[in-house]
Amino acid sequence: MVKNWIIAGSAIAFLATATFATGRSVALNKSIESLEPMKGIVFWPDQAKSQKDLQGSISLEFSYCLPCAVVTGKTGDKINYDWSSFEKMLDDIASRGHQAIVRFRIEYPNETIENAPNCTENVKGATAVPLYIKANKSYTETYSENPGGDGPTYYADWSNKELQWFYKQFYTDFAAKYDKDPRIAFVQAGFGHWAEYHIYGTTLKLDTNFAGKGYQSEFLTHIDSLFKETPWSISIDAADKKYTPISGNKTLLALNFGLFDDSFMHAEHDISQGDGDNEKNWQAIGENRWKTSPAGGEISYYEDKDQHEFLNPAGLYGVTWEDAAAKYHMTYVIGNDAPEGSYATKDRVYEASSYAGYKFEITGYAVNKISAAVRVKNIGIAPLYHNAYVTVKGVRSEKSLKGLLPGKEATFTVAGIQIGDSESPELTITGDKLLKDATIPYKANLSASAEVIAGLLDENGTTAITGTRWNKGAKGKDASNLGKTRATDLKGRSVQSKAAHGAYYPVTKR
Repeated sequence: MVKNWIIAGSAIAFLATATFATGRSVALNKSIESLEPMKGIVFWPDQAKSQKDLQGSISLEFSYCLPCAVVTGKTGDKINYDWSSFEKMLDDIASRGHQAIVRFRIEYPNETIENAPNCTENVKGATAVPLYIKANKSYTETYSENPGGDGPTYYADWSNKELQWFYKQFYTDFAAKYDKDPRIAFVQAGFGHWAEYHIYGTTLKLDTNFAGKGYQSEFLTHIDSLFKETPWSISIDAADKKYTPISGNKTLLALNFGLFDDSFMHAEHDISQGDGDNEKNWQAIGENRWKTSPAGGEISYYEDKDQHEFLNPAGLYGVTWEDAAAKYHMTYVIGNDAPEGSYATKDRVYEASSYAGYKFEITGYAVNKISAAVRVKNIGIAPLYHNAYVTVKGVRSEKSLKGLLPGKEATFTVAGIQIGDSESPELTITGDKLLKDATIPYKANLSASAEVIAGLLDENGTTAITGTRWNKGAKGKDASNLGKTRATDLKGRSVQSKAAHGAYYPVTKR
């Protein structure tokens, strides 16, 4: 069979004719029987550990973390670390088959740090600034007795040059060590109370009790350069121009940060419900951001019933979880106190978790002797924000599923394999940011008699892509090398076999 094709891609080249090996469709019937990784309802580790019946209904656990708990000092221009407590946290979370969302914070009203000898212990509201910085005579913290009714709070001295240097260097070192770690799904960062970009109840003094706007710009630009595999996010409260330089700044808005909303689904969350400050913040710095970076957050604690009843299928304040999640394209939300209400059954938490984020359906599967073509559709409400690959016989597609938008589908070619004439090779979705042996489940209902989808390779390594044909313009060297170049590009990567373990140190919940 001889066909002329044009391929649209990073390299456009000429191929007059190409002979394709005979392709056939493969029957595939699958249903999603376990929760997809890196999405859904989130508990703190102590809650996740205690709720035995709900562990299969969640895939994520959240923890605040303390810079001072892992920093032992500084030698020359190098920060000294002891990551053992952090490693224990990650290992514990991973032991339940879950992944972590971590947020390093400096200020936490009324919180007492214990069992962390490199921190200021047993002082209500103490900062998590490392002791070596606090020992510097040029460093002076401020104090608020009861800001916003949250309790005593100390504030880091953001005029201090060592603290400014440290905060950037800390994230540099953290990303270098943990960006590729499959135990961590998401990182949240920020300034102020709980690192949520506010110090309500305390008089704001930029460059004193809150990082100055110039430094914030430096920090955000810096952190954006660090994380290549792990998505990072900031609070929607960063839309407040009083606190931050982000809103209206095209350069900062172009950074690849996601957003988390720490009072999701409260009584007046949306404009249609009242003041709508949360929705306004989403609009100011988050419009269409979900297409490239995750939307997440925490169910409101304004009223006890917010956490207890948000899973009510009838809704909370006239809005169901499904409606709210779809509107903001939520990938995850912390609902730690949901089990204290009456709606957090095993089935309901699983249903709510499953609804969030991405969800994949295989809509086409074809093979020949040397390749496989798989068409995937995202039937969820948000993309997957981590690299994951269609995998056949242990070989991955070159193209990642990351970023496939809801309602969209794409074809993924797997090369470098040998398939027998009657073989129906197993199809999985794998990724280096998944825990050891974990895969992403999918649904499929395909017949072996279905029309063969385009995307298979021929013996020369060239491929037919749906809706395109080879360009009749290139000549000579470009044409002769196209098959070899394309085959190399499309060869899958070996599935990572390195073990991934993880755990946590207890933190009193807010």
